[in-house]
Order: sequence, then structure tokens, then C-alpha cells
Amino acid sequence: MAACLVGVIPTAAFAHVTVNPGTASQGGYAALTFRVPTESDDASTTRIEVQFPTDSPLASVSVKPHPGWSYEITKKKPATPIKAHGAQISEVIDKITWTVADPQSAIKPGEYDEFSVSAGPLPATDQLVFKTLQHYSDGEVVRWIQEPAPGTDEPERPAPVLRLVPEVNPASPPATGAEQAAVAVGRAPTTQSDEGVWWAVGLSVASLVIGLVCATITVRSRRTR
Repeated sequence: MAACLVGVIPTAAFAHVTVNPGTASQGGYAALTFRVPTESDDASTTRIEVQFPTDSPLASVSVKPHPGWSYEITKKKPATPIKAHGAQISEVIDKITWTVADPQSAIKPGEYDEFSVSAGPLPATDQLVFKTLQHYSDGEVVRWIQEPAPGTDEPERPAPVLRLVPEVNPASPPATGAEQAAVAVGRAPTTQSDEGVWWAVGLSVASLVIGLVCATITVRSRRTR
């Protein structure tokens, strides 16, 4: 049973449409890659629709050409005006659709492919959700649109999620080696193995002190004789 689970669980996780890397910095630009595996046993993936977030629109998106596939960009006006590089943006990316142009380039059963964009500036929010529709050659459409909720199991058809972390302040002076070491020590959690190391060091020091005391007493004893 254990051997079966080892073989099945990674395969199931890999079958999801994902965005990579899974984490990026707020305020910056990132190269995002949508990884699309074909789950069907007898049909190929021929079309991918990636919906860009409407609550946190991205001002700039560039698409990397993909051999054997064409793409179409759908734009819309943002509900709230946004700015990038001092200019107000009147249109943002609503959706990107990749369609296979050469049948030989379709994503066949047991295969996967990747579609890349450059996007930014990334908003000051915790995450971006990219709901995705995957079209198969037999007409089936798989909807990767379910948003994961904290503290719950992963949904059956999870949408690709990009986690965003606060941007590091470039104005802050870099920490010295000693400061970095002090921070690392201060933040490092104490584990059982760490406690064992400190116990061993303390015991060694105590043994050394006792040995020095005994040696001193022995020397003084010999001199008095």
C-alpha cells in the first residue's frame, strides 16, 4: 500500500494546472509559467484560457511566443484606475488564450507543456488567482477555477495561485555578516538536537574546569611535600 501511495500521490499533484514559480515579490515583475499537463487517456490539450485577476489587475503583461501555438490577448478597462511608471493605465489584460496551430504540437496524453508571460508590477496583495480553462480535442473542457480556502483540503480542480510576499526595502542598508549571524541565531528555533549539542558543550566545559582544578590541587600538594 505504501508503495502504491508513493507512486500515485505525486502523479495526482502533477496533474493540476499550476503557475510557476509559486511565490513572487509585491511591487516587482515576474516571469510566470503556466504548466499544463494532459490528464485524458485518449484526447490532447488543444486550447488554454487563462483568466487574469480582476480584483488586482496587472498593468503590464508580455507573452513569450510558443512554437506550434498562437495566442490572443483580451483586454478590458479596470474598475479602479491604476498607474505604472507614473502613467495611468486605461486597459489591462483580462484573458490570454493559447490555441494549438499545428496538430503535432497539441499536448498529448501523458505529456505536459508550459506557457510563459512576464507580468507586473505585482500588486500589494497576498495572492493572485489565475482561473484556467483547459480544452481537449474531444470537446471536453476542464475548469481549473476553484480557489483554495485556508485550513481546508485542496479542491478537486484548483485554480493556479501565485503567492505574493512583501518587497524588501532597497533603501535599508545591507546587514553585516555579524548582524546576519546574530539575527539567524535569534530566529533559529531550539530543537531537541540543538539542546543536545548545548548539553554536550556544557558538560565538556565543566569537565575541563574540574580537570584544571584537580591538576592545580595535585601540583600544590606535591610542592608542600
